Amino acid sequence: MKYSLIFMVSVIVWKVSANLSKEAKKRCESYTSIFENDSIDLQYAYVEDIHDGRGYTSGRAGFTTGTGDAILVVKKYTEMKADNPLAKFITELERLAKKGSGDVSRLGGYPSAWKEAAKDPKFREVQDEVNDDLYYRPAMVRAKKAGVKSATGMCALYDCVIQHGDGDDGDSLGAIIKRTETSEGGPVKDDEKKWLKTFLKTRRYDLQHPYNRDTEEEWKNSVDRVDAMVKMIDEGNMEMKGPIHVKTPNHDLTIP
Repeated sequence: MKYSLIFMVSVIVWKVSANLSKEAKKRCESYTSIFENDSIDLQYAYVEDIHDGRGYTSGRAGFTTGTGDAILVVKKYTEMKADNPLAKFITELERLAKKGSGDVSRLGGYPSAWKEAAKDPKFREVQDEVNDDLYYRPAMVRAKKAGVKSATGMCALYDCVIQHGDGDDGDSLGAIIKRTETSEGGPVKDDEKKWLKTFLKTRRYDLQHPYNRDTEEEWKNSVDRVDAMVKMIDEGNMEMKGPIHVKTPNHDLTIP
């Protein structure tokens, strides 16, 4: 699952984690947005059932109804603004998150409600806050622990956690890092590029052979987000310097 107690632990130790500069973070988020929504701009109003076993995928980080992160967004927004179009789904979202269910049969009207809420700047701010709490900060904690110091390396971990989550399953960011460290003999030592390419190779294999078979078809079609990162490293852009031209069989966009 994408959501687990590890996120809470990671946020607590945030002060000792790595960090991206404001400019690098923006480019990294644009990079992820390309592969999530085919746009360098964050898509707060996006919502779709992509049939990956996780229910509706929605918002800037692909918050899903079946893994426990969409409910966090909706509940936090409802605490700020009780009268909102998504509030009526809280009970069902809690049920789905508890079961880890991708069932959308009781979520009639959810897509239009999400799109309506996304018109509100406060809802977009909530998405930013939940994304940082659940994905960005934990990825930076992982980067610190693994000895990853480059901006591109930190972005590689962030992009991975957005898609794979950091729960206790074999597809998670933590599991992929563990397999990388087994191959590389531990965290980064002298050659970060080599370590990162092993990490990306390990992630690519996981996309092609996921532990969660419900994601298999969708994930096999997304290996280009790993290949584009490898290309960036091969070109020597280790600090997410712009412009970054991302050209794959599925995407052709430039990050300023």
